Amino acid sequence: MEENHIKRKPRILCLHGFRSSAEILKKQVSVWPETVLERLDLHFLNAPFPAEGKSGHEGIFDPPYFEWFQANEDYSEYRNFEECVAYIEHYTMKHGPFDGFLGFSQGALLTAALPGMQLHGVTLTKVPRIKFVIVISGGKLGGSKFGLPEMAASAFSSLIECPSLHIMGIDLFALYVPSEIKW
Repeated sequence: MEENHIKRKPRILCLHGFRSSAEILKKQVSVWPETVLERLDLHFLNAPFPAEGKSGHEGIFDPPYFEWFQANEDYSEYRNFEECVAYIEHYTMKHGPFDGFLGFSQGALLTAALPGMQLHGVTLTKVPRIKFVIVISGGKLGGSKFGLPEMAASAFSSLIECPSLHIMGIDLFALYVPSEIKW
C-alpha cells in the first residue's frame, strides 16, 4: 500500500552578517536559483543591536544596520554575546520550530556554534534539536588565534552530529547589487 506523504519545506532561520540586516540578506539570497529557493522556507531575523560603526553596505543598501554582538580588536573579549543568544532563543521559541539555521559572516559564526551550545544545554534548550546548519563565509567562533565567549566555551568541545554545508568564495551571492549601481 502506497502512502501519500506531504513533504514540507525545511524551515530555516537566517542570520545576517556584521552591520547588515535581515532585509539585506534576503536580497542577497534572492539571487539563488529559483529551484533552490522554492524548496526552502526561509525566515530572516535582524540582530538585536544597532550597528555601532560604519557599515560596509552604506551606499549600496539602505539602513538600518545591525550587529549580533561586539568584540574588541583581537577578539579576546566579547560584549552582548549572551544577550544575542538569548534573543535568538526567544525568537526561535516564539516563531519556530526551525529545522536549521543559515548564517552569513558574523551570523555564520553564531550558526556554527549553536548546535554545540544546544548539545551542552547552554541555549535552545526548549526547542527541537537543530537538524542542520548552512555556514556562508564564516568560520569557527574563537578560531585558532582568537578568544571564545565564555558562553560558547564548550560549543566545539565534542563531536556533534549535525550536518553542515559550508559555502566560501567571492561570488557567494553573485555580489548582489541593486541595478542602479554599475561596476
